[in-house]
Amino acid sequence: MSIRRTARTRRVVAAVSMTAALALAVTACGSDDGGKTKDPVSSSSSSTPSKPSDGDKGAKEDTSAGDNVDPNVKLAEARGQGGLTLVINQVKRDSGGFVTVQGEIKNEGQQSSNTAGWAGAESAIVAKNPNSVAGATLVDKAGKKRYYILRDTDSRCLCTTGILPLQPGKSTPVFMQFPAPPSTTTEVDFTLPTFATTSLKISG
Repeated sequence: MSIRRTARTRRVVAAVSMTAALALAVTACGSDDGGKTKDPVSSSSSSTPSKPSDGDKGAKEDTSAGDNVDPNVKLAEARGQGGLTLVINQVKRDSGGFVTVQGEIKNEGQQSSNTAGWAGAESAIVAKNPNSVAGATLVDKAGKKRYYILRDTDSRCLCTTGILPLQPGKSTPVFMQFPAPPSTTTEVDFTLPTFATTSLKISG
């Protein structure tokens, strides 16, 4: 009798264990399919696109640089080909670790001027930044270092792009952002392709 009772007891225990295991499995599946665990994920994913939009706003602010620059301030001037003149209005060191150069290019010649050469000779940069000032550089002679315009991972520059050919008597505002030299560097040489090199003093 004891052997039979033991066998029955084992069967009952096994059945109870299987029932409990099935109940747990059904509960787990119900929580996955219920959508409650998916709500936080969907809310975080819906908030993700807001970050690029904020970044886009920042990019628009960068491309509109020059709005607060006084055009009557003339820090430097560089002569270019075909009667072009580049006037630098501001050279400012910003807290973000970069230097922003802003100015205006004027066509004082008699013919329309092509702006393609200002992007430089680096094919990847020219392809991503047509008719831009992406070819500009700063040279810290004391530190013996050359600084190129900041660019993102897609080789798009932080500078004015899409500049139309300049007609005689016309001008276009331009801006360029570079990595900031050490704080001890207050003067650099600025070069834009087809223009003469000029010395700039950094403020800020």
